[in-house]
Amino acid sequence: MLSRRTLLGLAAAAMSFAASAAHAEDWKAQYPELTLAVIPAENASTTNDRYQPLADYIAKQVGVPVKLNIANDYAAVIEAQRAGFAQIAWYGPASYARAIITGVATEPVAVPRHNNGLTGYYSVIYVKADSPYKTIEDLKGKKLALVDPNSTSGNNAPRFGLHSQGIDVDKFFSSVVFAGSHDNAVLALAQGTADAAANSWNSEDDSNLTRMLSRGILKKDDGTPMTKADFRIIYKTPFLPEGPYTVLASLPDELKKKIATALIDYAKNDKANFDKLSDGKDLELTAISAKEYQPIVDMVKFNDTLRKTQ
Repeated sequence: MLSRRTLLGLAAAAMSFAASAAHAEDWKAQYPELTLAVIPAENASTTNDRYQPLADYIAKQVGVPVKLNIANDYAAVIEAQRAGFAQIAWYGPASYARAIITGVATEPVAVPRHNNGLTGYYSVIYVKADSPYKTIEDLKGKKLALVDPNSTSGNNAPRFGLHSQGIDVDKFFSSVVFAGSHDNAVLALAQGTADAAANSWNSEDDSNLTRMLSRGILKKDDGTPMTKADFRIIYKTPFLPEGPYTVLASLPDELKKKIATALIDYAKNDKANFDKLSDGKDLELTAISAKEYQPIVDMVKFNDTLRKTQ
């Protein structure tokens, strides 16, 4: 037989559950749909193949539809979050830093951990292996393909690193162009419209270049597929933190927690689609905090200072 105390306890628990459910419905009423915005690191088709399954997975875990928005450039992700149009975003480190510097209230919640156990990568400058260029100094007066002004590996990191060696990128090279994506920068090098290209690099077997090679989109003049042996790295920066997945700070705490948990559990809950993000080269998504990106914020601010003094 249930005592009066037990009945009161059950009633209180029911009221608490109802209140929690109502609270959940509150944020769902405010956010009946979410948007995941991602930077254009690769071409639009490849980016869609990698990230649409993630958007679908987050939707399933959170309980509302999630629309994928592949931005035209890095700045578009920043502005989408500034305007509140993208509640979730995937940034490069420097574009995240730019968002923070310009007042976007966004919080990093997860970052990829690679098979080597690291949560970061490098910026490199490639030349073609059959070129005469063996060092950065050999490229004086040549054409450099960068990625995007807000790219870390494709602009900010090599610009910052070369400056520490006394090289002003905009004066040292005869021409510096922004290709728009990592793929396009490598393509400019492969097709001979640039003498060198900046890009991201994790290891000999894991980089944007190796992913392009695996897709067979890099060809020699005679139409045969290119290989890693057709490219040479002549510059590599110090270690850089990986780009974060972020959520708007203004989101309800419960929603932010659901999104963060979904991301961190992605590898466990949907291994096949998680592996699509990196062609199987990542172990998991792991928690990250804003303080990990302070060196990148400092780097971007320094590069801004350089441009202002030129």
